[in-house]
Amino acid sequence: MKTIFLQVPVPLDSLGVDLVQTTEPVEKTLSILELITSGGLGGQIIMLTLGVLSLLTVYFFWERFQVIKKAIKTDPQFMDKVNDYIADNKVESVLDLCHKSANPVSNMVAKGVLLKNGTTKDVQDAMERQGNLEVYNLEKNLSSLATISGAAPMIGFLGTVIGMIIAFHEMASAGGQIDVEMLSKGIYTAMTTTVAGLIVGIVAFLAYNQLVSKVTYAIFMMEQGTAKFLEIIAKNK
Repeated sequence: MKTIFLQVPVPLDSLGVDLVQTTEPVEKTLSILELITSGGLGGQIIMLTLGVLSLLTVYFFWERFQVIKKAIKTDPQFMDKVNDYIADNKVESVLDLCHKSANPVSNMVAKGVLLKNGTTKDVQDAMERQGNLEVYNLEKNLSSLATISGAAPMIGFLGTVIGMIIAFHEMASAGGQIDVEMLSKGIYTAMTTTVAGLIVGIVAFLAYNQLVSKVTYAIFMMEQGTAKFLEIIAKNK
């Protein structure tokens, strides 16, 4: 005997079963522009300030990098040529050579060669005075980079504090209708300025230290050039 099963469609709601439609949560994305503009007027002013500081950082670094790069680029045979000209008493040739080289070492030699008939102390003092001017020119705007590296994170933190005040004010105004979305939006909007400030500060700090190391090397070359030139003067007296 065969058993036959009949499939009869029965609506689930007729059986007292509730149908619940489940939907996957939609992931919300936020662009950089939205982050920048979502902090209100105060946050936008802070972000604009940090943007200006970032542009100044790039400008100061590139401008100083080119100047210092030119300053440490010297002819390996420069001091040998100076020695030959001094031995032949060709002061004008030394000055022409220094003018063509146009770097801190050559500028110091040009000052010293004018006093080659004086005492060694006079020559050394003249070269040191010129050396101080050259160091000042090399270090120009480095203090600005140092200031940006310290100020940018603090400005970013100020923006965060302002953003948190605004966020809590909005939550207080909402009364009992505070939800997680409102709270999280206020927090991540406020934290955006801190992140931006840290990025600008770190970049400025790295740029500053890179330039300082190159200035230190340039000063070493200037001191080395001064010592060699004094030896040349003493040898050809």
